[in-house]
Amino acid sequence: MESITPQVIFYLFGLPIKSTIIATWVSMAVIIVAVILMNILKPDLAEMIVEFLSNLISDIMNIESPEPYLPLIGTLAIFITVANSTGIIPLLSSPTSDINTPLALALIVFFAIYYYGVRSKGFIRYFKELASPIFMLPLEIVGQFSRTLSLTLRLFGNVLSGDLIASILLSLVPLFVPLPMMGLSMLLGILQAYVFTALASVYIASAIETSEEKIIQNERN
Repeated sequence: MESITPQVIFYLFGLPIKSTIIATWVSMAVIIVAVILMNILKPDLAEMIVEFLSNLISDIMNIESPEPYLPLIGTLAIFITVANSTGIIPLLSSPTSDINTPLALALIVFFAIYYYGVRSKGFIRYFKELASPIFMLPLEIVGQFSRTLSLTLRLFGNVLSGDLIASILLSLVPLFVPLPMMGLSMLLGILQAYVFTALASVYIASAIETSEEKIIQNERN
């Protein structure tokens, strides 16, 4: 981790390739290789991970069949966990320490909310419930964008601060002292992956929840 600020490494077809892009490629390669090795050497481990993610999504969204949402939310959880941890590799920085990556992930969640909402209720019913009563529509739109901004800044800020602290300690004491901080940075990265995917699950669950279910939930609360 020579620098927290993403550095341009080379140009591809005139486009700058930054260190965070390379770190993203490394993260994807690690995930692909890990999946291949697990399927060959330890297929039970892959099943355990899928079952864990499935149970997690089911508990957070309070649904019995999380399969329709597992590919998206599970992929987000695995990618963010690995991406947040690449900062401990020398010469690499976490892809999520570049605000463009958290913003792209948050936009995926933003559009997924509408996709699952429309698929669950239909176009007319979804937007009718979204704007009921009609004067709440501007506030609902502001809330949607605020959640996207919140997801972006939360992930970006926490990962960047962890990488920054580890880099400062590495420059001051280059041997053993930074190791605990690097371990803590990995732990915080895993925690942030959980928070991001949990919030994404909650937002999607709110999109597929009917008005009647919301009323019952409010009465329970």
